[in-house]
Amino acid sequence: MAEERPGSWFGFGFCGFGQALGSGRGRQVLSPEPLRLPDAGTDICGVSAAWSYTAFVSRAGRVLLSGSAGGAADGCRDAWASETLLVVLRDGRGPGPGAELQAWAPGSALRGEPLWAQTVAPEAGREDGAGGGTRAGPLPLLPCARAYVSPRPPLYRPLAPELRARRLELGAEHALLLDEAGQVYSWGGGRHGQLGHGTLEAELAPRLLEALQGLRMAEVAAGGWHSVCVSEMGDIYIWGWNESGQLALPARGLAEDGQTVAGEATALKEDGSGVKGPAGTEEGAAAPFIAVQPFPALLDLPLGSDAVTASCGSRHTAVVTRTGELYTWGWGKYGQLGHQDTASWDRPRRVQYFVDKRLQVTAVRCGPWNTYVRAVEQS
Repeated sequence: MAEERPGSWFGFGFCGFGQALGSGRGRQVLSPEPLRLPDAGTDICGVSAAWSYTAFVSRAGRVLLSGSAGGAADGCRDAWASETLLVVLRDGRGPGPGAELQAWAPGSALRGEPLWAQTVAPEAGREDGAGGGTRAGPLPLLPCARAYVSPRPPLYRPLAPELRARRLELGAEHALLLDEAGQVYSWGGGRHGQLGHGTLEAELAPRLLEALQGLRMAEVAAGGWHSVCVSEMGDIYIWGWNESGQLALPARGLAEDGQTVAGEATALKEDGSGVKGPAGTEEGAAAPFIAVQPFPALLDLPLGSDAVTASCGSRHTAVVTRTGELYTWGWGKYGQLGHQDTASWDRPRRVQYFVDKRLQVTAVRCGPWNTYVRAVEQS
C-alpha cells in the first residue's frame, strides 16, 4: 500500500464553544482555516465532531478534545464523539492483540474511570473465511464488525451474524450500514424519508435498500435526517429531508429567502430505473419544491465529476471528487459550507479555497454545524 502523502487539516463552520477551527474567533468560521491544536506537532489522522466539541486522533495514538469538552489520552486507535457519549478504542490492557472499547462522559476530560469498558476482538479474517480478512470501518462500528456503539441505551448493540459490515454511520434517528458486497441497509426513524425505502415509517431492524440493490457502494454517510451513498463508479445517491437544500434538490425555504434553487435532479423510481426532473416544465413553470425525498436520487456534480467520499452534517452535505475538489451544499448559517459567507445552497458548489491554494482534498468529516477537511499539496 502506498504511503499517505503528508497533509494538513482545515476547519470551518460553527465555533461557538472554541472548537479548533483555525483562529477560533467568534461563533463562525466562514472559510477553511488550518487547525490550531495545543500540540502544534500533532499529526492528525482522524476527526469526529459532535455539536459542541471535537475529538482528534493522532497517528501516534493520542486523542485530543477541543471545545466544550477538553482532555487527552494516549494509546488510542479511534474515537467517536457525540453530545452524550465519547467512545474511545484503546490498546488492550492485557498481553493479547485485542483492544478495549471505553465509553466516557464528554465532560470527564478522559480522567478517572470510563462509564463502561469492554474488550473487543482483534481485527482479523472471519472464522468462516468470508470477507478475505476485510477490516471493519471506523467507530461507531467495532473492529469485529459484529456490533456497534449507540449514543443512547443500549450503548453496545450487536448486529445479526449474516450482516458482513464494512462501515456503519449514525444519523440523528437512523443508521446506515455498508456491507462487504457493497450493499446498503438502513434502520431507525424514517419520518423524514432518511431510510430510503419509499415510506416515512420506522424500521426496527436493518433492511436492505432495494432501490440500490445490485449497485456496489463504496461509502455511506448519515446526516441529521438525510443520507448519502457513493458508488464504486463515483455516482452519488442521496435521500431524506431537504428542508435546507441538503439533498441538492429545490428547497422552498431557500427560494423564499432569495437563495439558489437547484436546476435538475435525477431520481430512482420504485423499480430502480431513472427519471429526470428538469428545473421547469415545458410551459416554463417552476419545478416543484422537494421537502422529503424517500427514495435515493442520483445526483450529478458539476462538470460530471466523480465522487470518492462524502460526509453529512445536521443539514449540510460535503463530497470529495476523484480530482481532489470539495463540493458542499445545504444549510450554511455558520459558514459550514466554506464559501466565505452564511448563505445556504440547494445545489453543489465547489469550495474555491482549496483550488486557489493548489490543494487536493483527501478527506472530509462533517460535524452537525461545521466541517473538517484534510488536504495535500497538488503533485
